[in-house]
Amino acid sequence: MLRYLRIAKLTIALGLIAAATTIPLSSQAAPTVSSQGSVATKAVSYHTVDIDGVKVFYREAGPANAPVVLLLHGFPSSSHMFRNLIPQLAERYHVIAPDYPGYGQSDQPAMDKFTYSFDNLAAVIDKLTIKLGLGKFAIYVQDYGAPVGYRIASAHPDKISAIVVQNGNAYYEGLDNPFWVPVKDYWKNKSEANAAKLRPILELAATKWQYTEGFRNPAVNVSPDAWMMDQAYMDRPGNKDIQLELFYSYGTNPPHYPEWQAYFRKYQPPMLIVWGKNDKIFPAEGATPYLRDLPKAELHLLDTGHFALEEDGNEIARLMRDFLDRNVQP
Repeated sequence: MLRYLRIAKLTIALGLIAAATTIPLSSQAAPTVSSQGSVATKAVSYHTVDIDGVKVFYREAGPANAPVVLLLHGFPSSSHMFRNLIPQLAERYHVIAPDYPGYGQSDQPAMDKFTYSFDNLAAVIDKLTIKLGLGKFAIYVQDYGAPVGYRIASAHPDKISAIVVQNGNAYYEGLDNPFWVPVKDYWKNKSEANAAKLRPILELAATKWQYTEGFRNPAVNVSPDAWMMDQAYMDRPGNKDIQLELFYSYGTNPPHYPEWQAYFRKYQPPMLIVWGKNDKIFPAEGATPYLRDLPKAELHLLDTGHFALEEDGNEIARLMRDFLDRNVQP
């Protein structure tokens, strides 16, 4: 009897695998609500491109000749964080969402083969935009996406049509909270003792905290798949050392703040600020300073946490569509 049960279970499992493999990845689609409120379906395709020997993964959707929106993810996520936003923009915009090297489905080259710094991440994404022929584009930046995106924007101001920032700093305000104390110690002294203080941030409890702290109702609004997927990528051999290296490299970002602020003042890019005001990493104190240099920026403080798209993704998509329709020629 046990033998027949094992055979039955194996047959069912093989059948499920066979059924799953009949669905081509590039044909997957997700439902979205259009700006008129009607339900539409927009296919999201998945690609890799070689950038200096590193395979960079990106998600793509929307009409090829539409205005481009480049989505730049934060720590410790990947383009997966935009899985629900992409279809909501793809009706009218050409959406590109890459994974940085060391994240998501992009290559994770060894640290002696690749420099894990924000300068280099920005250089890779800059080369990606060139390789994909993105002449002008809007950017959505969150967390790590801000220093990556602002490096590109300040170097190529003519390429940036608009900016959407969600919990990503360009000002010293908001970097004086408890989360940053051990990180700043590491900037000052890259010792193993200081690294040890940061290693708990790379474990599951801390990853889950980023998706639950400050959220109204994470049990209803946030899928556990999000933090479990992020953690699975970080648990790959060698990845946590990469994350520590980028914690150290983050110390190179604040010295660039005056340069980025000068870019804002000179070029006045249209900006939408959608900020989870309960974020304990990048709190609302980091959102309001943008208005000093961009008085026409549109600020929305949302009653949610760090990964605001998880809980208020529909509202952010609505605000983005309205903002982009007014500021980026369709």
